Order: sequence, then C-alpha cells, then structure tokens
Amino acid sequence: QLQASGGGLVQAGGSLSLSCVASGLPLSSSVMAWFRQAPGRQREFVGAIRGSGGNAFYADSVKGRFTLSGDSADNTVYLRMNGLRPEDTAVYYCAARRGPVIHYTRYSYNYWGQGTQVTVSS
Repeated sequence: QLQASGGGLVQAGGSLSLSCVASGLPLSSSVMAWFRQAPGRQREFVGAIRGSGGNAFYADSVKGRFTLSGDSADNTVYLRMNGLRPEDTAVYYCAARRGPVIHYTRYSYNYWGQGTQVTVSS
C-alpha cells in the first residue's frame, strides 16, 4: 500500500527527494513517516507529518536539512533532503498509521513501503 521511490547516490552536500505514494490509505486521516536503517543499526525515525496538514516533526539529526510535505490530492508524501552527509546513508522507509497522533517509534506504524537506498559519498 506504500510505494517509495527517489533514492540514489549523491555527493556530500547534495540533495535528494524521496516520495511515498499511499494506495488504499487515505492520507488525510493518517500520519505518514520516514524511517531509515543503516547497515548494522536499528531502524530510526527521520520525520513524520499528518496527512491533514500542519507541522512536520523531525529527528534532531536531520532537523533543518530535511523537509516533509504532503499532497493529499495525490496521496503522496515527499521528503526533501538537503545538505546530505555520509552518515545519512541508509535504506529509507516510508510508513503510515491511521489517526492523527504522531509517533516516533517504528512499532506504532502498521503500513510500510519497500525501502529505497540513499547513499552519500564523502
């Protein structure tokens, strides 16, 4: 039900945009989030936004560099990543949960996309 795309290889300081299309899940009544998982590490929260609009919430490690936005007409959430660093290298997953409450833990999300690789070279 979630299809993520947009990953790739970029040099440090560069930018990438990820998108996540939700099928069969109304964005307007859901929370959409991005997590990432680097090799040998736990899956960690990146950011989340209510599909109905409002502020997005970010992990401290990406605050000021990453921006979440949503398009309820297309049922799509975008993650714009600027100022990328080698430590941002990971597989990025979009996730969703029904309802308005934003959660920061992976276990609170019921729906997951397949993941897209982001690699930042130094």
